[in-house]
Amino acid sequence: MSIDLILFDVDGTLLDSGNIIIGAQESTAEALGLSHPGREAGFGVVGLSLDLALAQLFGDAVPTDTLCDTYKRIFNAMRGTAGFEEPLFEGVSAVLAKLSTRPGTRLGIATGKTNRGLDYVVELHGWHGMFVTMQTADTAPSKPDPGMILQAMAAAGSSPHRTVMIGDSVHDMRMARAAGVAAIAVSWGFQPAGMLVEAGADAVASRTDELPGLVDTLLSR
Repeated sequence: MSIDLILFDVDGTLLDSGNIIIGAQESTAEALGLSHPGREAGFGVVGLSLDLALAQLFGDAVPTDTLCDTYKRIFNAMRGTAGFEEPLFEGVSAVLAKLSTRPGTRLGIATGKTNRGLDYVVELHGWHGMFVTMQTADTAPSKPDPGMILQAMAAAGSSPHRTVMIGDSVHDMRMARAAGVAAIAVSWGFQPAGMLVEAGADAVASRTDELPGLVDTLLSR
């Protein structure tokens, strides 16, 4: 039996974490005497591994290790405080439940988060056992390298023509293209849908309940 593998990005796709990400970026800049280039630029690096994201955002004025250590300290201190919650986008729980019970379908994660960061989210939202593979910045090269998807397919026993990547960033779309799998962009995330189409999205979902139908359309091509 063929295995359908549906891979999800986390931040901006499943998780509405924009406030804490931008807040931690801005506070990191303030702590190190740097200038933050604005929300658009801040959201533009979400999905990359943290070292690459912060280096792209702030340049080489401060060592990357210092940037990462400062950001992690600030981010962890902000977590769970007022205004910096990390709720799921509307309808995410329902669509995950629906897709996870489909015969022959397996779900996975491909995220720029670390193992520790993803473990926190899994615990927070009760996702234990939901995903058969969880690829992070600790287990694979940063997006848009195809490594996360290639490893996920190997772990799940799937193949490129039976795999779909769902995400909200150009990094997700380019990773999918590099891995030879279908890509669905979501319009509720951190980057404009038009950019995601240009980066290779095969379809765009404007609501979470559209995802199962789009997955079926792409996997039946």
